[in-house]
Amino acid sequence: METYGKILIIAMPLFLVFILFEKWYGWRKGFDTVKTLDMISSLSSGVTNSTKDVLGLSIAIISYDWLVSHIAITHIQASWMLYIIAFIALDFSGYWVHRLAHSMNFFWNNHIVHHSSEEFNLACALRQSISVFVRIYAVLLIPAALLGVPGKVIAIVAPLHLFAQFWYHTRHIDRMGWLEYVIVTPSHHRVHHAINEIYLDKNFGQVFIFWDRLFNTYQEERADTPCVYGVTRPVKTWNPIKINFMHMWLLIKDAWRAKNWTDKLTIWFKPLGWRPADVAAKYPVEKINDVYHFEKYDTAASKQVQYYLWLQLFALLLIVSYLFGNIASIGHTNIFVYGAFVFIQVYALTEFMDRNPNAWIMEFGKNAAAIYWILNTGSWFGLSNLISWSNYLMISYFVISSIAVYLYSIGFSSKKIKIA
Repeated sequence: METYGKILIIAMPLFLVFILFEKWYGWRKGFDTVKTLDMISSLSSGVTNSTKDVLGLSIAIISYDWLVSHIAITHIQASWMLYIIAFIALDFSGYWVHRLAHSMNFFWNNHIVHHSSEEFNLACALRQSISVFVRIYAVLLIPAALLGVPGKVIAIVAPLHLFAQFWYHTRHIDRMGWLEYVIVTPSHHRVHHAINEIYLDKNFGQVFIFWDRLFNTYQEERADTPCVYGVTRPVKTWNPIKINFMHMWLLIKDAWRAKNWTDKLTIWFKPLGWRPADVAAKYPVEKINDVYHFEKYDTAASKQVQYYLWLQLFALLLIVSYLFGNIASIGHTNIFVYGAFVFIQVYALTEFMDRNPNAWIMEFGKNAAAIYWILNTGSWFGLSNLISWSNYLMISYFVISSIAVYLYSIGFSSKKIKIA
């Protein structure tokens, strides 16, 4: 946990710099693909996902080390080739995990958040799931286990493999010549995120595109079919925590409402989007039928509100960075208290972005609890040991945040404002 946290402290500022550069570049070219509220929603999703991973809130059905110890038929000696094999094995596993998420109702819940943005930009890459509590990817690393690739090598290569999937989430890079036949490019991944019928459930590759060509899931981006992004059942919220569980909640309700017991039991394993006929008829859900004519989700936010959201975003990133960099000193129990605060912070912020008129209540409660924690323990999780005046800083932040959210929220109505 501690090592991964320190890696994230380095990675997060780099991601943010690239995202801000993309926004500046788009503005300069007159093609801004990074909308402020959408970007903050994406970054908030990345914060919740990385916090969950750092806290270790998931288990593997079978550990990779167990597989190596039981099925390895040889052991490759330490060399650069070992790391290349590990990288390719991770990519092979990632292809099938990714494809499974698009093939079965149950697993789609773990992936919907990544596709939930109706934009396509670098920030979208950070929309990662918090709803994965049981990991199956180790089972798909059997090729690496057979070759005896050590678990510590997989642990080193895995973050590199994950971060290598960031750069191609952009609309500012066109075709890339011969590389289109080897690696996943922005063109390939635009297709994957598109909801046009011809593009649905294509291009599952994570770093290498040849898996899609080999297993017949490849689709080229077509000039006569511009990509439209999002999910066919629009999420209509900026709140990544809600998005992470909304598909599972729909499955639970559909299984409960279905009259046929076969439907109740099989809905989880049916193809993505399948619903029992009787439930679909009685409880319809909104679905986009014409991808070129629908209203994108958006909420009104004045320049003043957007400045406030930027400040809150930077505050959130600083708060979570302190967690990642001080896991050991914060303590095993307290890191979960801290993690809960981060999740509530994200929930309250994105509810405010959704113009929920009651968002200030959660903001007040969260900030009051934070101030109580500081006064009761004497510090914000030991920050005063590093910065003597940090208590005054943190309390001031929580008080000002509460006042600002309340003043903005009293002008909200429950009606969402959408723009095309």
